[in-house]
Amino acid sequence: MKKIGIIGGAGYTAGELLRLLINHPEVTIEFVHSSSNAGQSVTAVHSGLLGETDLIFSDSHPLENIDILFLCSAHGASRKFWEENRRPDGLKVIDLAQDFRDESNGYVYGLPEVNLKRIAEADSIANPGCFATCLQLSLLPLAAAGMLPENSDINITALTGSTGAGVKPAATTHFSWRNDNISVYKPFTHQHLKEIGMTLNKLQPGNSARINFIPMRGDFPRGIFAVTTLHSSLSKEEAVRLYKDFYADAPFTVVSDNPIDLKQAVNTNKAIIHVEKHGDMLLITCAEDNLLKGASGQAVQNMNIMLGIDQRTGLRLKPSAF
Repeated sequence: MKKIGIIGGAGYTAGELLRLLINHPEVTIEFVHSSSNAGQSVTAVHSGLLGETDLIFSDSHPLENIDILFLCSAHGASRKFWEENRRPDGLKVIDLAQDFRDESNGYVYGLPEVNLKRIAEADSIANPGCFATCLQLSLLPLAAAGMLPENSDINITALTGSTGAGVKPAATTHFSWRNDNISVYKPFTHQHLKEIGMTLNKLQPGNSARINFIPMRGDFPRGIFAVTTLHSSLSKEEAVRLYKDFYADAPFTVVSDNPIDLKQAVNTNKAIIHVEKHGDMLLITCAEDNLLKGASGQAVQNMNIMLGIDQRTGLRLKPSAF
């Protein structure tokens, strides 16, 4: 059994990570660190785990006692953590923040659908962003085939649930504002565009397609639904075959023959994709759970790959029936 430590244990991603890891057959949780909640039971914060665990939040993080560390703190905190702490030899690290998604400091970008072999050999993983995962999975087969449009735009609109903004309340996350409401934020400038561009350029070097990304706040707690349109010479049949072939060995990325909806993906580690053709325009829809395939579920998937076990271990989650 591998021993696990979690830093930043009070947030949404840590809560989902705990939900997965306390039932994972190959690991045990050594500590869950949270300075602001030290001494409290984990279920005092993550109440959905009541009856599932007796873990207590810790104010210490003995790195020498664990095999794998998950960093679940805010963006920027991971670099600061390593400035203040020595990393023991052999410790594997999976960082859910954006600090090392540029693959600096020896980190490997943890998108299994494109970096599977590198993840298996890595000691340090930078887990992708939630929007970044959904949008990249929408485009990877085209980029790998050199079929992103040249000198043309890729237009993407995507809605995300309120949990994507984190656990600390803000003006745009309170129920009274978010409920029955939709709004645009960070149009054309979202921080995940950087990592998306990095991956696509590796698969199709020098591609000149411009991604026009419009993120939107949805009036639901979890999930991402992305709609992508672009010019393509592929027929519908060719495009569907391209996507199905590319994801044939990806256990959590599913290409649907029928139009999809968000509830098919919520509470699972799946990304579900549907491809249509309208005239010369390709329409790609993708749904995922932002806290699972977009964060903690993918982190556990990466851990499984690093440990050399089935990617699906601890992640056989079922969607809601309604």
